[in-house]
Amino acid sequence: MQTCTLYYAAPSPFVRKVRVVAQEVGQVLELAPVFASPVAPSAELLGANPLGKIPALRISSGEVLYDSAVICRYLGHGTTMYPEGAGLWRALRREALADGLIEAALLARYEVTLRPEEFRWGDWIDGQMEKVARALIAMSEDGGNPDNPDIGDIATGCALAYLDFRYPQLGWREDFPELASFADVMNERGAFHATRPE
Repeated sequence: MQTCTLYYAAPSPFVRKVRVVAQEVGQVLELAPVFASPVAPSAELLGANPLGKIPALRISSGEVLYDSAVICRYLGHGTTMYPEGAGLWRALRREALADGLIEAALLARYEVTLRPEEFRWGDWIDGQMEKVARALIAMSEDGGNPDNPDIGDIATGCALAYLDFRYPQLGWREDFPELASFADVMNERGAFHATRPE
């Protein structure tokens, strides 16, 4: 696979998922930093992705792929990142759950950081964080394999790391110690170390 260009911002958990998968499968990415505000994306990003969202990946043909699930599938196709048989559907389901947790946490954060305080919708924030809480319960019941991770494990690890990064006050580790142990093992992998946001 030839070098691809990833439009990215380092704090994004969806970008991190792509970068972790790339490192796990040995794919070199050329990184193109972009400003990716949901209310004012950069012209460069809009030129790559009309939705103005990251990550976006320009492949050798010049075509641009988005979103993170599609990009990860492209990078990890034919590897153990995507198991064969019934294991594939479990891995994809776990990826979808982790991505949903991230999306809910991001929406709650946007409400607080982007919307003027007098216009913030408390019920909206509570509803998004309830999704996060339910996702954590489901993740804790589902287990994982941090020693030989598939896309479900990678996505789950990135989702939990995002909570540590942006929501340290949440205290999820005390409520879900087995999930915290899973996250700790994932965080020790080289690909997670190399992509840790500042």
